[in-house]
Amino acid sequence: MKIVVLIKQVPDMEKVKFDSEKGTIDRKSAGTEINPFDLNALEAAIQIKEKTDATVTVISMGPPSAEDALREAIARGADEGILITDKYFGGADTKATSHTLAAAIKKMGDFHLILAGEKTVDGDTGQVGAETADYLNIPHVSYVSNIEEVTLEGLQVVSEISSGSYLKEMKLPGLITVTKDINTPRLPAFKRKMMARKAEIKKLTLADLQDFLTVEEAGLKGSPTWVNKIEVPSMPTREGKIFRDDILAATDTLIELFKETKVMEG
Repeated sequence: MKIVVLIKQVPDMEKVKFDSEKGTIDRKSAGTEINPFDLNALEAAIQIKEKTDATVTVISMGPPSAEDALREAIARGADEGILITDKYFGGADTKATSHTLAAAIKKMGDFHLILAGEKTVDGDTGQVGAETADYLNIPHVSYVSNIEEVTLEGLQVVSEISSGSYLKEMKLPGLITVTKDINTPRLPAFKRKMMARKAEIKKLTLADLQDFLTVEEAGLKGSPTWVNKIEVPSMPTREGKIFRDDILAATDTLIELFKETKVMEG
């Protein structure tokens, strides 16, 4: 079985800064990491690999520095990494990103199963997985919280949506996006860390994908959507009052507050 995992290198969202004027994330303002949901997808793929004779290929689109994320994925158990990188891919929205990822998978050849995280913490759209499946013309299941069974022909999974949990079956080749509830990602072993440092990361440019993707379909040119404005909400501050001696005043204040918030109604 050939498994593909889609990952993205994202900034540390607790430290990153936003450019409100340009409507972009200042990715140089903080360190980077593998998107947390993608780590769940990688762990799910590795667990399947451990039970079968599967191979796991990790694919990412990004700048040359995203090679670090692919090496970490190999240290965590993946067999190989492919980096899609080119100046023409810059500024891609979810549509252009999905189209490019699908082109790279077509270039790679045969596959059985593609896994991706539910969403990314820097975009939070949850669209890339489903759109990639659409460009590949394969079925997909989203919000997978458990993989019940996997064979070369198909798989059975539990999908969690707002109305409940659903047991779904899908023929392969296909794609699933997983939630953080599916597993707890393992940490990379020291031996695999050393191996990952020497691993060869294959790189694909637009020229390599010309049979499946044009310059008009990639990057900013292939993106019909863009961020018009970013607003970072201010953190609310808590207010408090201290009554040390006047218990009646404290009681009256609480009663008025309960009335304002309608706690006393009903």
